[in-house]
Amino acid sequence: MHSATDFTITVTTPQLAGTHKIRIFLPSGYAADPAKRWPVAYFLHGGPGNPDDAAAVPALRDDSMITVTPDGGLKGWYANWVMQNTVVGAANWRTFHLDQVVPFIDANLRTLPDRSHRAVIGVSMGGYGALRYAENRPDLFGHSVSFSGGIDFGLPAIRAAVLATELNVIGAMRGASSSVPGAGPCADYGPVVDSDAIFGSPYPVFNADHIWNEVNPADPANLARLANTDVTLYTGNNDTIEHFTEIAANNVKIRLDRLGIPSRYVDYGNGASLSPACAGTHSYTCFAPAVADYVPHLKAAFAAAG
Repeated sequence: MHSATDFTITVTTPQLAGTHKIRIFLPSGYAADPAKRWPVAYFLHGGPGNPDDAAAVPALRDDSMITVTPDGGLKGWYANWVMQNTVVGAANWRTFHLDQVVPFIDANLRTLPDRSHRAVIGVSMGGYGALRYAENRPDLFGHSVSFSGGIDFGLPAIRAAVLATELNVIGAMRGASSSVPGAGPCADYGPVVDSDAIFGSPYPVFNADHIWNEVNPADPANLARLANTDVTLYTGNNDTIEHFTEIAANNVKIRLDRLGIPSRYVDYGNGASLSPACAGTHSYTCFAPAVADYVPHLKAAFAAAG
Protein backbone atom coordinates (compact mmCIF):
# COMPACT_ATOMS: atom_id res chain seq x y z
CA MET A 1 0.00 0.00 0.00
CA HIS A 2 1.42 3.35 -1.07
CA SER A 3 -1.77 4.98 0.18
CA ALA A 4 -5.45 4.14 0.47
CA THR A 5 -5.89 5.02 -3.21
CA ASP A 6 -2.51 3.87 -4.55
CA PHE A 7 -1.50 0.26 -4.12
CA THR A 8 0.33 -2.55 -5.84
CA ILE A 9 -0.61 -6.20 -5.99
CA THR A 10 1.76 -9.02 -6.95
CA VAL A 11 0.46 -11.94 -9.00
CA THR A 12 1.61 -15.15 -10.61
CA THR A 13 0.22 -16.86 -13.68
CA PRO A 14 1.23 -19.80 -15.87
CA GLN A 15 1.21 -17.33 -18.78
CA LEU A 16 4.38 -15.62 -17.48
CA ALA A 17 7.49 -16.74 -15.66
CA GLY A 18 8.03 -15.21 -12.23
CA THR A 19 5.95 -12.73 -10.25
CA HIS A 20 4.47 -9.57 -11.68
CA LYS A 21 3.11 -6.34 -10.24
CA ILE A 22 -0.05 -4.41 -11.03
CA ARG A 23 -0.24 -0.86 -9.72
CA ILE A 24 -3.67 0.66 -9.19
CA PHE A 25 -4.80 4.24 -8.59
CA LEU A 26 -8.32 4.67 -7.19
CA PRO A 27 -10.34 7.89 -7.23
CA SER A 28 -10.23 9.68 -3.88
CA GLY A 29 -13.98 9.15 -3.51
CA TYR A 30 -13.90 5.40 -4.20
CA ALA A 31 -14.39 4.29 -0.57
CA ALA A 32 -16.88 7.03 0.30
CA ASP A 33 -19.49 5.89 -2.23
CA PRO A 34 -19.68 2.07 -2.20
CA ALA A 35 -22.52 2.03 -4.72
CA LYS A 36 -20.68 3.96 -7.42
CA ARG A 37 -18.93 2.33 -10.36
CA TRP A 38 -16.04 3.86 -12.27
CA PRO A 39 -14.50 3.87 -15.75
CA VAL A 40 -11.03 2.36 -16.08
CA ALA A 41 -7.89 3.45 -17.93
CA TYR A 42 -5.21 0.83 -18.48
CA PHE A 43 -1.76 2.41 -18.69
CA LEU A 44 0.91 0.41 -20.54
CA HIS A 45 4.46 1.42 -19.67
CA GLY A 46 7.40 1.54 -22.05
CA GLY A 47 10.49 -0.61 -22.16
CA PRO A 48 12.44 -1.35 -20.06
CA GLY A 49 9.95 -0.01 -17.55
CA ASN A 50 7.62 -1.34 -14.87
CA PRO A 51 4.27 -0.46 -13.26
CA ASP A 52 5.87 2.15 -11.02
CA ASP A 53 6.52 4.29 -14.10
CA ALA A 54 2.91 5.41 -13.67
CA ALA A 55 4.02 7.48 -10.68
CA ALA A 56 5.83 9.78 -13.12
CA VAL A 57 2.51 10.72 -14.72
CA PRO A 58 0.44 12.70 -12.17
CA ALA A 59 -2.51 13.02 -14.58
CA LEU A 60 -3.18 9.29 -14.24
CA ARG A 61 -4.35 9.92 -10.68
CA ASP A 62 -7.67 11.39 -11.66
CA ASP A 63 -10.72 11.33 -9.43
CA SER A 64 -13.00 10.48 -12.33
CA MET A 65 -11.52 7.04 -13.05
CA ILE A 66 -9.57 4.01 -11.90
CA THR A 67 -6.11 3.64 -13.44
CA VAL A 68 -4.50 0.21 -13.74
CA THR A 69 -0.84 -0.28 -14.73
CA PRO A 70 0.07 -3.92 -15.25
CA ASP A 71 3.62 -5.16 -15.71
CA GLY A 72 4.54 -5.34 -19.39
CA GLY A 73 8.06 -6.68 -18.94
CA LEU A 74 11.37 -5.08 -19.79
CA LYS A 75 10.77 -6.00 -23.43
CA GLY A 76 7.47 -7.87 -23.46
CA TRP A 77 6.09 -5.83 -26.38
CA TYR A 78 2.57 -6.68 -25.22
CA ALA A 79 2.68 -9.89 -27.26
CA ASN A 80 2.48 -13.63 -26.89
CA TRP A 81 6.05 -14.54 -27.81
CA VAL A 82 6.80 -16.97 -30.59
CA MET A 83 9.51 -18.54 -28.42
CA GLN A 84 8.46 -19.66 -24.95
CA ASN A 85 11.71 -21.41 -24.03
CA THR A 86 14.07 -18.44 -23.83
CA VAL A 87 15.96 -17.42 -20.70
CA VAL A 88 12.97 -15.28 -19.65
CA GLY A 89 10.62 -18.28 -19.70
CA ALA A 90 6.90 -18.16 -20.44
CA ALA A 91 5.97 -14.86 -22.08
CA ASN A 92 2.30 -14.60 -23.01
CA TRP A 93 1.81 -10.93 -22.22
CA ARG A 94 -1.26 -10.41 -24.41
CA THR A 95 -3.11 -13.32 -22.79
CA PHE A 96 -2.11 -12.12 -19.33
CA HIS A 97 -3.42 -8.61 -19.90
CA LEU A 98 -6.53 -9.18 -21.98
CA ASP A 99 -7.79 -12.53 -20.67
CA GLN A 100 -6.65 -12.30 -17.05
CA VAL A 101 -5.94 -8.76 -15.81
CA VAL A 102 -9.02 -7.07 -17.29
CA PRO A 103 -11.48 -9.68 -15.95
CA PHE A 104 -9.65 -9.70 -12.60
CA ILE A 105 -10.01 -5.93 -12.24
CA ASP A 106 -13.69 -6.05 -13.19
CA ALA A 107 -14.30 -8.85 -10.68
CA ASN A 108 -12.53 -7.15 -7.77
CA LEU A 109 -13.10 -3.42 -8.22
CA ARG A 110 -16.29 -1.45 -8.85
CA THR A 111 -15.78 -0.81 -12.54
CA LEU A 112 -18.10 0.08 -15.38
CA PRO A 113 -17.28 -3.10 -17.32
CA ASP A 114 -18.04 -2.04 -20.88
CA ARG A 115 -15.90 -0.76 -23.75
CA SER A 116 -17.31 2.78 -23.58
CA HIS A 117 -15.89 3.10 -20.07
CA ARG A 118 -12.58 1.31 -20.68
CA ALA A 119 -9.47 2.87 -22.24
CA VAL A 120 -6.01 1.56 -23.06
CA ILE A 121 -3.21 4.10 -23.21
CA GLY A 122 0.52 3.57 -23.51
CA VAL A 123 3.91 5.19 -24.04
CA SER A 124 6.69 3.99 -26.36
CA MET A 125 6.54 0.17 -26.31
CA GLY A 126 3.24 0.61 -24.47
CA GLY A 127 2.03 2.87 -27.28
CA TYR A 128 2.36 -0.15 -29.56
CA GLY A 129 0.45 -2.22 -27.01
CA ALA A 130 -2.34 0.34 -26.66
CA LEU A 131 -3.11 0.43 -30.37
CA ARG A 132 -2.62 -3.28 -30.89
CA TYR A 133 -4.79 -4.29 -27.93
CA ALA A 134 -7.60 -2.06 -29.18
CA GLU A 135 -7.32 -3.84 -32.53
CA ASN A 136 -7.12 -7.27 -30.89
CA ARG A 137 -10.13 -6.68 -28.67
CA PRO A 138 -12.42 -3.91 -29.87
CA ASP A 139 -15.04 -5.48 -27.60
CA LEU A 140 -12.94 -4.49 -24.57
CA PHE A 141 -11.62 -1.01 -25.37
CA GLY A 142 -13.59 1.95 -26.63
CA HIS A 143 -10.64 4.33 -26.31
CA SER A 144 -7.02 3.92 -27.38
CA VAL A 145 -4.14 6.39 -27.30
CA SER A 146 -0.52 5.90 -28.29
CA PHE A 147 2.12 8.26 -26.96
CA SER A 148 5.24 8.06 -29.17
CA GLY A 149 4.52 4.43 -29.91
CA GLY A 150 6.36 2.03 -32.18
CA ILE A 151 3.17 1.57 -34.14
CA ASP A 152 4.36 0.82 -37.67
CA PHE A 153 6.32 -2.41 -38.12
CA GLY A 154 6.60 -1.55 -41.80
CA LEU A 155 9.42 0.83 -40.83
CA PRO A 156 12.83 -0.87 -40.61
CA ALA A 157 13.83 1.50 -37.81
CA ILE A 158 10.90 0.36 -35.65
CA ARG A 159 11.78 -3.29 -36.24
CA ALA A 160 15.38 -2.48 -35.39
CA ALA A 161 14.25 -0.96 -32.09
CA VAL A 162 12.41 -4.18 -31.19
CA LEU A 163 15.48 -6.24 -32.10
CA ALA A 164 17.67 -3.97 -29.98
CA THR A 165 15.50 -4.72 -26.95
CA GLU A 166 15.65 -8.47 -27.63
CA LEU A 167 19.43 -8.43 -27.98
CA ASN A 168 19.88 -5.78 -25.25
CA VAL A 169 22.00 -3.78 -27.66
CA ILE A 170 22.11 -0.79 -25.34
CA GLY A 171 24.27 1.21 -27.72
CA ALA A 172 21.64 0.90 -30.43
CA MET A 173 19.10 2.55 -28.14
CA ARG A 174 21.34 5.40 -26.99
CA GLY A 175 19.93 8.87 -27.36
CA ALA A 176 19.11 12.00 -25.48
CA SER A 177 16.08 10.44 -23.84
CA SER A 178 14.57 7.36 -22.28
CA SER A 179 11.12 5.83 -21.96
CA VAL A 180 11.93 5.02 -18.32
CA PRO A 181 11.66 7.80 -15.71
CA GLY A 182 15.10 8.74 -14.47
CA ALA A 183 16.82 5.81 -16.18
CA GLY A 184 18.95 7.81 -18.57
CA PRO A 185 19.60 6.94 -22.19
CA CYS A 186 21.27 3.54 -21.66
CA ALA A 187 18.67 1.48 -19.83
CA ASP A 188 19.03 -2.30 -19.47
CA TYR A 189 16.52 -4.47 -21.35
CA GLY A 190 17.41 -7.62 -19.45
CA PRO A 191 18.74 -11.00 -20.60
CA VAL A 192 19.56 -11.43 -24.28
CA VAL A 193 17.05 -13.52 -26.22
CA ASP A 194 16.96 -14.72 -29.81
CA SER A 195 16.19 -12.03 -32.38
CA ASP A 196 13.22 -14.17 -33.48
CA ALA A 197 11.91 -14.64 -29.94
CA ILE A 198 8.98 -12.24 -29.94
CA PHE A 199 7.64 -11.95 -33.48
CA GLY A 200 9.71 -14.49 -35.38
CA SER A 201 12.06 -13.59 -38.21
CA PRO A 202 12.08 -9.84 -38.98
CA TYR A 203 13.42 -10.28 -42.51
CA PRO A 204 11.04 -9.80 -45.47
CA VAL A 205 12.29 -12.80 -47.43
CA PHE A 206 9.90 -15.55 -48.60
CA ASN A 207 7.29 -14.22 -46.15
CA ALA A 208 9.55 -15.06 -43.19
CA ASP A 209 8.32 -11.91 -41.43
CA HIS A 210 4.64 -12.81 -41.69
CA ILE A 211 4.04 -12.48 -37.93
CA TRP A 212 5.47 -8.94 -37.90
CA ASN A 213 3.04 -8.09 -40.69
CA GLU A 214 0.09 -9.77 -38.96
CA VAL A 215 0.63 -7.83 -35.70
CA ASN A 216 1.54 -4.52 -37.33
CA PRO A 217 -0.87 -1.91 -35.89
CA ALA A 218 -0.45 0.21 -39.02
CA ASP A 219 -1.70 -2.51 -41.37
CA PRO A 220 -5.01 -1.29 -42.89
CA ALA A 221 -6.72 -4.59 -42.12
CA ASN A 222 -5.88 -4.15 -38.44
CA LEU A 223 -6.74 -0.46 -38.41
CA ALA A 224 -10.17 -1.27 -39.86
CA ARG A 225 -10.97 -2.94 -36.52
CA LEU A 226 -10.86 0.51 -34.90
CA ALA A 227 -13.91 1.76 -36.77
CA ASN A 228 -15.86 2.33 -33.55
CA THR A 229 -12.93 3.22 -31.31
CA ASP A 230 -11.88 6.66 -30.07
CA VAL A 231 -8.26 6.77 -31.32
CA THR A 232 -5.64 9.39 -30.41
CA LEU A 233 -1.98 9.59 -31.44
CA TYR A 234 0.67 11.79 -29.81
CA THR A 235 4.29 12.28 -30.88
CA GLY A 236 7.16 14.73 -30.78
CA ASN A 237 9.96 14.90 -33.35
CA ASN A 238 13.03 16.29 -31.60
CA ASP A 239 15.32 13.28 -31.17
CA THR A 240 16.21 10.15 -33.14
CA ILE A 241 13.49 7.95 -31.64
CA GLU A 242 10.80 10.60 -31.96
CA HIS A 243 11.76 11.15 -35.59
CA PHE A 244 10.57 7.63 -36.31
CA THR A 245 7.57 7.67 -33.96
CA GLU A 246 6.42 10.76 -35.85
CA ILE A 247 6.69 8.91 -39.17
CA ALA A 248 4.82 5.95 -37.70
CA ALA A 249 2.06 8.14 -36.27
CA ASN A 250 1.71 9.98 -39.56
CA ASN A 251 1.40 6.70 -41.43
CA VAL A 252 -1.31 5.48 -39.08
CA LYS A 253 -3.21 8.77 -39.24
CA ILE A 254 -3.15 8.79 -43.07
CA ARG A 255 -4.42 5.21 -43.25
CA LEU A 256 -7.17 5.85 -40.71
CA ASP A 257 -8.28 8.84 -42.79
CA ARG A 258 -8.35 6.68 -45.92
CA LEU A 259 -10.53 4.17 -44.08
CA GLY A 260 -12.86 6.96 -42.98
CA ILE A 261 -12.11 6.31 -39.30
CA PRO A 262 -12.01 9.50 -37.21
CA SER A 263 -8.95 10.03 -35.01
CA ARG A 264 -7.09 12.74 -33.14
CA TYR A 265 -3.44 13.44 -33.94
CA VAL A 266 -1.21 15.68 -31.83
CA ASP A 267 2.33 16.32 -33.08
CA TYR A 268 3.93 18.59 -30.50
CA GLY A 269 7.23 18.83 -32.39
CA ASN A 270 9.91 20.28 -30.14
CA GLY A 271 7.50 20.34 -27.20
CA ALA A 272 7.15 24.11 -26.91
CA SER A 273 3.39 23.91 -27.44
CA LEU A 274 3.01 21.16 -24.84
CA SER A 275 5.06 22.08 -21.78
CA PRO A 276 8.13 24.13 -20.78
CA ALA A 277 9.64 20.86 -19.51
CA CYS A 278 9.21 19.05 -22.82
CA ALA A 279 11.87 19.32 -25.53
CA GLY A 280 10.07 16.99 -27.93
CA THR A 281 12.15 14.00 -26.82
CA HIS A 282 11.30 10.38 -26.09
CA SER A 283 11.01 10.81 -22.33
CA TYR A 284 8.57 11.28 -19.49
CA THR A 285 9.29 15.00 -19.54
CA CYS A 286 7.06 14.89 -22.63
CA PHE A 287 4.97 11.79 -21.94
CA ALA A 288 3.65 13.19 -18.64
CA PRO A 289 2.35 16.51 -20.04
CA ALA A 290 1.03 14.72 -23.12
CA VAL A 291 -1.04 12.43 -20.89
CA ALA A 292 -2.20 15.50 -18.96
CA ASP A 293 -3.27 17.05 -22.27
CA TYR A 294 -5.20 13.90 -23.19
CA VAL A 295 -6.98 13.09 -19.93
CA PRO A 296 -9.64 15.85 -20.23
CA HIS A 297 -10.62 14.38 -23.61
CA LEU A 298 -10.91 10.92 -22.06
CA LYS A 299 -12.93 12.22 -19.11
CA ALA A 300 -15.35 13.94 -21.48
CA ALA A 301 -15.71 10.75 -23.50
CA PHE A 302 -16.36 8.70 -20.36
CA ALA A 303 -18.95 11.26 -19.18
CA ALA A 304 -20.67 11.26 -22.59
CA ALA A 305 -20.99 7.48 -22.38
CA GLY A 306 -23.17 7.91 -19.29
